[in-house]
Amino acid sequence: MTKLSVNINKIATLRNSRGGDVPNVVQFAKDVQRFGAEGVTIHPRPDERHIRYQDARDLKPGVYTEYNIEGNPIPSFIDLVLEVKPTQVTLVPDAEDAITSNAGWDTIKHKDFLVDVIAEFQSNGIRTSIFVDPVLNQIEGAKATGTDRIELYTEGYAHQYSFGDKDAIKPYVESAKLANDFGLGVNAGHDLSLENIKYFKSCIPGLLEVSIGHALIAESLYMGVENVIQMYLHKLK
Repeated sequence: MTKLSVNINKIATLRNSRGGDVPNVVQFAKDVQRFGAEGVTIHPRPDERHIRYQDARDLKPGVYTEYNIEGNPIPSFIDLVLEVKPTQVTLVPDAEDAITSNAGWDTIKHKDFLVDVIAEFQSNGIRTSIFVDPVLNQIEGAKATGTDRIELYTEGYAHQYSFGDKDAIKPYVESAKLANDFGLGVNAGHDLSLENIKYFKSCIPGLLEVSIGHALIAESLYMGVENVIQMYLHKLK
């Protein structure tokens, strides 16, 4: 079964919009696990506009499933991850002013940098994953970095699927197959939703984990968090 990791950035966004501590991100992380989620994901950015670095520290004791911290490996992020020691770190090449992640790594151009960063995390017992586009030479490049897993950037699939274009899954299938051949674990995330997750899961060989935040939180406004998590788990079986 593919694991569901819930990205809780949007809960922090809501909290920050009013100040104070409502909703409480630590309690929300505990709740989504109690409702069945098999992981919690956060993506702190340098400006701390949603998840704050202190949140990453505060969440550690309460995340008893998989704890995944995403982000661009700038020095402050690297230090944070080495301090918190989550289950997994997902390296994302997002610009500091990006609204959301919008591209995977050029694993060929940035090979040397990624090799060094990944080795440092792995030497501290942290599983590594790198955010990549579904392009075969980038999967080959990912293998050369020594990473444990890749996370397929799924915005392109989600966008085309919304127009009924199921052929948009093809590069993801090919990329996952190549990753499997290389012994790389396969994760996926970005714009996955209740609408498109079942077909994606059914097509991708060896899909270990999906990280879902924006859509899951939006869907929960209408259907409730516990119910929505159960719906995702059912579709991921």
